[in-house]
Amino acid sequence: VQLVESGGGQVQAGGSLTLLCRATGFISYNWAIGWFRQAPGKEREAVASISNMPGQPEYAAAVRGRFTVSSADMGVTTYLNMTDLRPEDTGVYYCAAVEAPGGLYEYLFDYWGQGTRVTVSS
Repeated sequence: VQLVESGGGQVQAGGSLTLLCRATGFISYNWAIGWFRQAPGKEREAVASISNMPGQPEYAAAVRGRFTVSSADMGVTTYLNMTDLRPEDTGVYYCAAVEAPGGLYEYLFDYWGQGTRVTVSS
C-alpha cells in the first residue's frame, strides 16, 4: 500500500485546511486510514482514524469538534477537514493505512505516507 498526502500549507489561526490522503494497493476488503501529526520538537500523535469497521471514525480529544475525517472510494481517498485551526495544530501531518481495524495508535498501522506540513500562525 502506498500513501500520498497533500493539501498542507500556511493558514492563520481560525482558518481552515483540508488534507487529502490517496492510497493505492489495498488488497483486503477491510481497511483503516489514520491521521497523525508531529509538531516541531514533539513526538508524533494521533489525530483521527476512519475505516469501514464499526466504531469509526475516532478523534483525538485535541481536535474533536474541529476536525472531520471522511473517506471515499473504499478508502482510496481520505480527507481531513480542519477548521478553527490553532497555532498548536502546526506540524507535519501523516496518513497511515492498515488492512485491518485501525484506531488512534501508531502501532496499529503498517503503511505511512511522507507527510504534508501545516503551519498555523497566530
